[in-house]
Amino acid sequence: MNTLRNKVQLIGNLGQDPEIINLESGKKLAKFSLATNESYKDANGTKQTKTDWHNIVAWGKTADIIEKYVAKGKEVAIEGKLTTRTWEDKDGMKRYITEVVCNELLMLGK
Repeated sequence: MNTLRNKVQLIGNLGQDPEIINLESGKKLAKFSLATNESYKDANGTKQTKTDWHNIVAWGKTADIIEKYVAKGKEVAIEGKLTTRTWEDKDGMKRYITEVVCNELLMLGK
């Protein structure tokens, strides 16, 4: 169980085309949002769907694959870990974002 300390697995669809950033260091970064859906029946028996959005980042060879083969609407399975970053915006307000750092990607569907 020691390897399960910070592990995330998600299957969902991309909300937009990935943003690809080539850093001065030569590293490549891919960023995208992933929608996951959960279906359930409400008290009246009506089917409801809840969508959650996740911020995903990927580096290196995984980012290369995302750049070449992944686009808006595509279904993917990802595995990675949760991270939280903080920064100050232009008004000096402290901002936070939680992201999944993707280390494995599987393309699903057609």
